[in-house]
Amino acid sequence: MLRLSDDERRARLGSRHGLATPRARTPEAAADAVVALHGTDATSVFLGALARMEGGDVATVETALYEDRALLRVLAMRRTMFVASVDTAAVLLAACSRDVAARERKRLLTILAVAGVTGRGRSVERWLRGAEEAALEALARRGEATAAEIAADDERLGTQLVLAPGTSYEARVSVASRVLTVLGAQGLVIRTRPNGTWTSTQYRWAALSSWHPGVTDHATEPARAELAARWLAAFGPATVEDLRWWTGWTVRQTRAALNALPTAEVALDGGTTALVRAGDEEPAPRPAPWAALLPALDATTMGWKARAWYLGEHGPRLFDANGNAGPTVWWDGRVVGGWAQAPDGEIRIRLLEDPGADARAAVDAAAARIAAQVGGARLRPRARARSPVERELLT
Repeated sequence: MLRLSDDERRARLGSRHGLATPRARTPEAAADAVVALHGTDATSVFLGALARMEGGDVATVETALYEDRALLRVLAMRRTMFVASVDTAAVLLAACSRDVAARERKRLLTILAVAGVTGRGRSVERWLRGAEEAALEALARRGEATAAEIAADDERLGTQLVLAPGTSYEARVSVASRVLTVLGAQGLVIRTRPNGTWTSTQYRWAALSSWHPGVTDHATEPARAELAARWLAAFGPATVEDLRWWTGWTVRQTRAALNALPTAEVALDGGTTALVRAGDEEPAPRPAPWAALLPALDATTMGWKARAWYLGEHGPRLFDANGNAGPTVWWDGRVVGGWAQAPDGEIRIRLLEDPGADARAAVDAAAARIAAQVGGARLRPRARARSPVERELLT
């Protein structure tokens, strides 16, 4: 069995994830390099794409998202938002989003039953179907709309729900926002341009059929195999558990997807056995050394469950308590530190090891590049806590 060392894995990471030269020329190519960009944090989509591109700016990514519509936002793996090229988004909707939609809809039915939203003799299922139809009809009339606008169009959609009552996570949301989430995972509606700037997460919604007609509808099992193939091409060698974690599939679903592919086993440092696509067992050419400042929740940083080969012992300093990655500093395939944006816009860096003078100069150049790309915008955490290094840099 051929052995692929950690050093070889780091070389592949740089080349295949678009972080070493040559870089991608378009935002959609940057997304394809990592299958899909992590989209929970709006700013991470932009910074993740630009880190993998030769040139470009925020406006370039906005054009791809909202004018060319070459990138789509979908709720997919692990019930997480991703931004992917149109072809990949269609695969994600079939391979992962359908299961997410089924779970979210079941959860919503339970919430509605507890809230007692139905009248006498009316089932919760029938009530929810009516609310879903009302949301689709409202979008058909409006074209694009926010959840608040949709909620104002129908009494059912405006119903207020209390989530996690009595806990620190308690929140009050409209039925409209929950219905749109389910319809989005079903591939019927999609998040479009946000209200406000590129850092905003208050999105408008549209019917997917009007926003981007002709998105391919795949069968689930072939889509899972196709997603596994794309992921292995970008992230292999990797273990079955890495793929299971990344997709959110069950072990059975993961193995079924892999069994549909031609794969080969390789040995990793430490004696672990991993998989690559058949024909991809040989070492790849090593790229020139590279530096990158990747955003929080970046697709590369969050790409594997087992991360020691590129993260070392830095995880506790760079991830929050829930396992969400903060902004990271990379040198030649390894995480060597973290970064944060100060209130005045300064990009501050904390190296957790000394990578050498050349690396420090390259990291400083990458920081200057991000500062220019961000301009006057301020980067704030979304759906995560700041990492220990971020907190130190901002103290």
